[in-house]
Amino acid sequence: MTLQEALVQGTKLLEEAGIAVPRLTSEVLLCHAVRCERPFLYAHPEQELREVEWIHYGRYLHERLNGKPTQYITGHQEFYGREFRVTPDVLIPRQETELVVETALEVGGGARRILDVGSGSGAIAITLQLETHAMVCGTDISFAALAVAAENARKQGARAEFVCCDLMAAIANGSMDIVVSNPPYVPEAERASLQREVRDHEPGLALFAGPTGFEIYEHLVAEAERVLCPGGWLVLELGYKSRDRVLGMFGPHWLDVRVVPDLAGIPRVLAAQMEGER
Repeated sequence: MTLQEALVQGTKLLEEAGIAVPRLTSEVLLCHAVRCERPFLYAHPEQELREVEWIHYGRYLHERLNGKPTQYITGHQEFYGREFRVTPDVLIPRQETELVVETALEVGGGARRILDVGSGSGAIAITLQLETHAMVCGTDISFAALAVAAENARKQGARAEFVCCDLMAAIANGSMDIVVSNPPYVPEAERASLQREVRDHEPGLALFAGPTGFEIYEHLVAEAERVLCPGGWLVLELGYKSRDRVLGMFGPHWLDVRVVPDLAGIPRVLAAQMEGER
């Protein structure tokens, strides 16, 4: 079977199964099986697949048809122009989460100490370290997730450190200029309504916050008051329709509370500054 024939067959299978972007998905999986870049498929459509390549491609298609996300099959996801390793132990970094990074860079100019709470793959922490050259620490309750984050930091050449703890429990009072987080915010009641790719394959620890979906936000806001230095910033990704409830968690010690919409106009990031001056 040639590359062109394999691509056509794979696309047809995915399309008939209702998989999103079947052509692109087929291209990515075929490239992963053949160990090539996408332009190679079109420069050499007549090339015959070796038996081992066909076996791998068939397995990848089978996994995707059964709901496994493409990123977990290939083990990679791009974030802020960099490639990150991902496994089922970590949430797949989303493009909309790049707005957390952009907001932190905007409000936290000159920050020397940055904390990323719930680091997962380390995408936010590593990106902020490489963009700012600040001292960056990431925390996560999962040892397995932190192993992925540490591997990504080594590969990216980022000087980020990672600590296993619950939220900010291991972080000293008044020690951080910026705290960022993309926290779990899905209510338990919405588990069944999630896409199977998310519900059945991404880590529940990184998705579900509790009965209301606001439990982790409440802890983050309270703990940030302890961990941030005067004038420091808290930057949070917001869940869908969570803006008003989260805004109500900020008391009189918080100044300049702002909400940043994404390109679709959806409230995506909240940034708030602690009172005082650094």
